[in-house]
Amino acid sequence: MCKHVLNAQVAIRSPCCRKWFDCAQCHHETADHPLLQSFEMIFVCKKCKKAFRKDSREFEDSDEYCPHCDNHFVLDALTPKASLQVEGEDVRKDARMLRDERVRAEDLRTIFDVKEAPDKLG
Repeated sequence: MCKHVLNAQVAIRSPCCRKWFDCAQCHHETADHPLLQSFEMIFVCKKCKKAFRKDSREFEDSDEYCPHCDNHFVLDALTPKASLQVEGEDVRKDARMLRDERVRAEDLRTIFDVKEAPDKLG
């Protein structure tokens, strides 16, 4: 998980130490040597887990997609915008805010409840 690139879709193999990194800054932080510059870049898609090569001298708009699964790996970094939202409890724990009050419970019309019949002995 890269802290420099938001939502990194590919890992890049460094030509100097042959290790996989999400970005050049990650290589700079973990390696004890400078990054070797190369025109041929080796990527691995994080969606389909397949490797592919790209030449940076001939990089076009169609090269922004994985050749195996068409995953768009060149994404624009968007800065979060301020917004007002209603805060509540975690929906996974308490779903009362999501309950639709227009839906009513079923009215029982008979003494014998059909839904509980399999649970009763007799």
